[in-house]
Amino acid sequence: MEFEDARPHFENNHRGVITTFQANGAGHSSIVVCGSYQGNAAFVIVKGSSAKARNLRRDPRCTVMSVADSWRSFVVVEGPATLMDYRNTDSEKMRVELREVFRACGDKDHPDWEEYDQAMVKQDAVIVLVKPERVYGMLR
Repeated sequence: MEFEDARPHFENNHRGVITTFQANGAGHSSIVVCGSYQGNAAFVIVKGSSAKARNLRRDPRCTVMSVADSWRSFVVVEGPATLMDYRNTDSEKMRVELREVFRACGDKDHPDWEEYDQAMVKQDAVIVLVKPERVYGMLR
């Protein structure tokens, strides 16, 4: 399966599970709100100090699984993650990108963008884009 085949699933099903890798090689799974952004599987790590952020900074391998509400269809994307945060991205670009990824992961606007922007800075949010190297699943 190609990501282009799976993109509509990611655009319509935002419940996700990610797997990152701990220093000892064990997997670390977390639930996320995910979507498709610029040809990648995407999600935001709200707290930049989280285990998933630390794991991805050390080892960029990431798996993102998007699951339909019915649990009857799913798509998995495996590949390297690119992380954008306020340390490696211009603050205005980061503000705009966070809003765009928020929309891509939920199909709606935030009710108070200024509050969202402030929270993302305070919590050291991280945008994660996973380049699809392997894509598989069951689309129904």
